[in-house]
Amino acid sequence: MILFDLDGLKLVNDSFGHEQGDQLLVRTAALIEGCFREADIVARIGGDEFAVIIRDATADIMEAAIARVTAEVNGLQTREQRIPLSLSAGYAFTGDKTVVMRNLFREADNNMYREKLHRSQSARSAIVQTVMSLLEARDFITEGHADRLQGMLTKLARAAGLPESRMIDLRLLAQFHDIGKVGIPDRILLKPGPLSPDEMTEMKRHSEIGHRIAQSSPDLLPVADWVLKHQEWWNGKGYPLGLAGERIPIECRILAIADAYDAMTSDRPYRKAMSHEAAVAELRRCAGTQFDPELVNLFIQIGQEPREV
Repeated sequence: MILFDLDGLKLVNDSFGHEQGDQLLVRTAALIEGCFREADIVARIGGDEFAVIIRDATADIMEAAIARVTAEVNGLQTREQRIPLSLSAGYAFTGDKTVVMRNLFREADNNMYREKLHRSQSARSAIVQTVMSLLEARDFITEGHADRLQGMLTKLARAAGLPESRMIDLRLLAQFHDIGKVGIPDRILLKPGPLSPDEMTEMKRHSEIGHRIAQSSPDLLPVADWVLKHQEWWNGKGYPLGLAGERIPIECRILAIADAYDAMTSDRPYRKAMSHEAAVAELRRCAGTQFDPELVNLFIQIGQEPREV
């Protein structure tokens, strides 16, 4: 018996949606089935697990079969620029016809799990890299947005007295706070008008999607909690947790102001950019409700370069 486990399926479902996860399962099933003889029994036995029963097997036959599957996976990755497919495998065999199949399954499962421990992190990292590439390719963020945010965040953070050691993570937050939007359909993300209540509910999922993606990447783990909380409002009317006041991390409160300013002073699919003065007036209006009022005052005091509109 050979067991295969599809690495990172939960992250694919969380990031891209269950339809993409289902497509990955279909690709995996076809790939595995194509590597075995008609006499072999190939079956999906769980959400992300497949089993193959081979008669008259030896260790060499089992290892050669796994090598064929591995070669097919590697070839697929080279030919296709899609969500990466990664499989962990384990096998067990016996010549004793009286053996209880449950015991053979347990042995194969234990062997597969040991390999999965070694592979799972690299598989998640590959998926996260794909997420980042797709996010960049979708180009829904105004050109230069992340770079401008990094500058504004570090400037405001220093003025607020945050230590230099926090600046690296703040720059990460500026770049990846919206990574969860890769799981939001383009019909919502790029809609040239107000979102319906149902569309807004779906859009709000991006904080939680981004949090799960960031938790799966060692590089983004330091900012995962901030990714989750970056849409919270000072008055507690934000999402997804409804945090208020200083319960919101200061990094998220800083990001909220800088992100809003840059969004207002940039062209969007549904409106033209505001002037610097109009954006500052809007920040003042929302101080104490959406934004930390002290940080708004500080942001205005340290000043931003008016942008051409």
